[in-house]
Amino acid sequence: MNDTAGRLYQGADWDFQTLQRIHDACEDVAKSDLGLDTYPNQIEVITAEQMLDAYSSVGMPLFYKHWSFGKQFAHQETFYRKGLMGLAYEIVINSSPCISYLMEENTATMQTLVIAHAAFGHNHFFKNNYLFKQWTDADGILDYLDFAKRYITQCEERHGHIAVERTLDAAHALMSHGVYRYPGKKKLNLRDEEKRAKERRSHEESVFNDLWRTVPTGPHKSVSELSAERRIAMLGLPQENILYFLEKSAPRLQPWQRELLRIVRHIAQYFYPQGQTKVMNEGTATYVHYRIMTRLLEKGCITDGNFLEFLQSHTNVVFQPDFDDPRFSGFNPYALGFAMMQDIERIVTDPDDEDRAWFPDIAGRGDVMGVLRDIWANYRDESFVSQFLSPRLMRHMRMFHLHDDPAETEGIRVGAIHNEQGYRRIRRQLARQYDVGVVDANIEVVDVDLAGDRRLLLRHTVVNGALLNEIDVKRVVQHLANLWSYDVSLSEVDSSGHVLKEHAASPHVAAIAA
Repeated sequence: MNDTAGRLYQGADWDFQTLQRIHDACEDVAKSDLGLDTYPNQIEVITAEQMLDAYSSVGMPLFYKHWSFGKQFAHQETFYRKGLMGLAYEIVINSSPCISYLMEENTATMQTLVIAHAAFGHNHFFKNNYLFKQWTDADGILDYLDFAKRYITQCEERHGHIAVERTLDAAHALMSHGVYRYPGKKKLNLRDEEKRAKERRSHEESVFNDLWRTVPTGPHKSVSELSAERRIAMLGLPQENILYFLEKSAPRLQPWQRELLRIVRHIAQYFYPQGQTKVMNEGTATYVHYRIMTRLLEKGCITDGNFLEFLQSHTNVVFQPDFDDPRFSGFNPYALGFAMMQDIERIVTDPDDEDRAWFPDIAGRGDVMGVLRDIWANYRDESFVSQFLSPRLMRHMRMFHLHDDPAETEGIRVGAIHNEQGYRRIRRQLARQYDVGVVDANIEVVDVDLAGDRRLLLRHTVVNGALLNEIDVKRVVQHLANLWSYDVSLSEVDSSGHVLKEHAASPHVAAIAA
């Protein structure tokens, strides 16, 4: 009895009282030892089928209906039943309260791991990282999703399922180009968005009068009278947020269709920071769960056997295949993030001369959690890697850089090795893989003559000669033309402005009729 008095649980079984004890023990370590600042936690225990359902709706607890979610569910369920894929131990949602889904099949040790990982690691990162503060509204997202679900259901009842689905199909195709990539825009308050939507509909109903269609509008200004410069300035071009431009300027969209575009782009903007912080977010959560589980062992809350079970799962999570391993597909964000967090801990507590030369601001400072909390709050993947990837970790992970440019040399050659210049080049090239300006296609609306043929002109600025996929661009431009309801042209240009390729599409008759 004395040996088990301080244990959080016995064996693999658990109940909800056990989960509460586990949560409280993890919270004590997270707050008192690590100094984490988190949203309130909400723990949901779900089945494997519910986890698959959460996968299909991007992890949100409530979402509007769309055929693509069902397709995703059927695909993943088939692979899961055949043993071709596993399920995540948890899903965590950036909201307040922070919602963490736990699989009911998990053992008590695994529930401890995922609570430490999601409810405290991810939770702290969501609340404190500057990108999430800048772009997301954790307090309002659940209310907004509830509004979006109800509104889209009402649209299906009023305007027909096919018309709504067609609009959502086009909006989803443009979802990745429905975000603001750089700061400067006012942060959206999602709690007030439903109120503003009702005000927009009330205004439209109050000012509508069918007689206005019969009032002469007077002579239209010619193209020569309305200069291209003035036209572009009035439309706010160039515009990177294509869904926003369509919502405000598409000539034939109905008010309810504009609201659907607004819903899709708000949700896209909400998830935008997660794509820029994958390494940091997962590295933070992995480092936090490792520290919490280690501390629980030291306090006697779990046994050596429990800790060995944890280590087996932890090792699988941070496994990094070598470059010549058939399983290699790039750097595992869990492995790279966790390794960098541990390396920073070493630099802060026990630096060598190389560390002092590369990291004079943090080497030997001694306050590990103070340094890490500052990094977690003020960096994203690109800047994190470019600032804190050390030569020692590059050697440990056996990083090297291959150069393949037919314009400069024949074949593939080694572009950087383990020397002073090579370390900096390796770090710079790896950081570029997480640079939003390099990874995401830079496509902007550049011009449209609303008084003329209304042809929408877009430009893709090509980086490193990477053109858009021919099949994908054809489909997406077609969706864009259907929403715009007039011809659309997309030009791919290099840095000097030379046109490399052009794509065009005309709207489908069915889309115009709708």
